[in-house]
Amino acid sequence: MRDKEQEARDRMVREQLVARGIRDARVLAAMRRVPRHLFVPEPWRECAYDDRPQPIGENQTISQPLMVALMTELLELQGSEVVLELGTGSGYQCAVLAELCRKVISIERHAVLAERAKRILEGLGYTNVEIHAADGTLGWPDEAPYPCIVVTAGAPSVPPPLVEQLAPGGRLVVPVGDRDVQTLTLIRKDARGRTSWSEHGRCVFVPVVGHHGWREDRWGPEA
Repeated sequence: MRDKEQEARDRMVREQLVARGIRDARVLAAMRRVPRHLFVPEPWRECAYDDRPQPIGENQTISQPLMVALMTELLELQGSEVVLELGTGSGYQCAVLAELCRKVISIERHAVLAERAKRILEGLGYTNVEIHAADGTLGWPDEAPYPCIVVTAGAPSVPPPLVEQLAPGGRLVVPVGDRDVQTLTLIRKDARGRTSWSEHGRCVFVPVVGHHGWREDRWGPEA
């Protein structure tokens, strides 16, 4: 007999993702596999598969399932990539990426969230994930350039180090905008290093805080 969490995942994929246009079969399969409820703190675990973000502490959230799927689909992962993620948060997006690429390097400014995500991911057996507590707006130059970069928080503008660390032919997905609403933006870099931008709908994320993001004092207790 199938467990209730698997049934919840199947329903989430069917009703929240496929019904809204997510078509990448690998992304859909990954989101059927990853146990989202394990990344949600106990008080909100029963709502883990709801069509909305959930709090995870430190004034951060686990993103709405649709947004996780859309951002992942825009990366066009084939399986051989090393992906840079800015904003580990709960670790859920990281797990979905780890299902679909060779390695994920994820940066989280809150050390407590970085450690929690690391424990959960290790407990689930992910061995292709590397998490660092650092300022993600500076990227992670050690393994640059990256074919794919994803930012899971709202930025006032695109952090220049991320564009610099994006490989020719690479894709960068980032929410860009103001405090209240952002536009999900896909940046492609061609073989000559030129970039092109496309927009993929409005979204609302917690802020990117760091050297090339929002200043923490501008966001007060929400940062």
